[in-house]
Amino acid sequence: MEIEFWWLLALPLFFALGWLAARIDIRQVVQESRALPRSYLAGLNFLLNEQPDKAIDAFIEAVRIDPQTVELHFALGSLFRRRGETDRAIRLHQLLVDRDDLNEDQRLQALGELGQDFLKAGLLDRAETVFLKLRDTRANDVALRYLLEIYQQEKDWAKAIEIARALPDHEEAMWRKEVASFHCELATTALADSRFPDVRRHIDEALAINRSCVRASLIEGDLYAAQGRDEDALEAWKRIESQDPVYLSLAAERVMDAYGRLGRVEQGHMLLRSWLDRHASLDLLDELFQWEIEKLGPKAAYDLVREELRRNPTLLGLDKLLEAALLAAPAEQRGDIELVKQLIHGHTRKVARYRCESCGFKARQFHWHCPACGGWETYPPRRTEEFDLEP
Repeated sequence: MEIEFWWLLALPLFFALGWLAARIDIRQVVQESRALPRSYLAGLNFLLNEQPDKAIDAFIEAVRIDPQTVELHFALGSLFRRRGETDRAIRLHQLLVDRDDLNEDQRLQALGELGQDFLKAGLLDRAETVFLKLRDTRANDVALRYLLEIYQQEKDWAKAIEIARALPDHEEAMWRKEVASFHCELATTALADSRFPDVRRHIDEALAINRSCVRASLIEGDLYAAQGRDEDALEAWKRIESQDPVYLSLAAERVMDAYGRLGRVEQGHMLLRSWLDRHASLDLLDELFQWEIEKLGPKAAYDLVREELRRNPTLLGLDKLLEAALLAAPAEQRGDIELVKQLIHGHTRKVARYRCESCGFKARQFHWHCPACGGWETYPPRRTEEFDLEP
């Protein structure tokens, strides 16, 4: 293979061009480093030496000397907020807000960062004031999302609904389940105060936004029951099966009470048995178990749980079976059954909790609003053992 002579001449030229480009880059870096304020370099030194207070003072001085270091302020403030040092973040962002030489975009960004600082620090009223200033600006959409979070924390459901309605169309659709839950919160308060027209209005709003809102159906049934309209209440609670059968256990006690007032207890019992046959649920089984022990005796409750255990073997179901067996057993056998029950019960405590489908938070009590991640209807009335048994 022959090598053309002109390639040999080109190689030194390429090396020369590379050396020249490197010299230009190094010269530019040196010029930029000399242009940086000394306080900026001092601030970095303090930060590396774990002296954050002195670093902040140095960076503030750097911003005063050179407005081009504003981005440094934003980065440092966000870092402090993520670390939980909200007082330092507020101090940095407040300085930016008070400056007169920022352009509009920088000022809006500074206000938004300051609002997030107040929100992280739990200063909800100050955060609300900041985000209200951002309404009808280029940061309007961001302000709406944070205001929605603030009003949920304050449980100001009317304002939360108002803000949700102001969201852009593509975001408003994402919040339908939450807005329906806001109306349910207002309906619950109105029902406690016997303001029945307000209850009716909020239920209708919730179902118009989210036809699958189980809580609205539960409250509607409660409204009818409070008005003495048990037949209508039963129809509202039966609707839950078509919305989300996981929540049927929440209506079980209500259904039995309504049928009891109507004098048709057996019909209510058969309805709950049919629900359990179609939708296995430990909470629904527990409701039926307690009712059968009180009304039909331990033998009927034992047969109920034994049949369910054959279909869905669970430790919680076994605990119920031993409870019924203990009540029905002769006195000389109760000691052994009690011993086994205590051993089983010790294990059931770990699997008897509810779990959020969004963040995995576990608790003994059912919540419509997850205490950990703030999700709505992400905390179904299903025990953790039921999640673990799913394929």
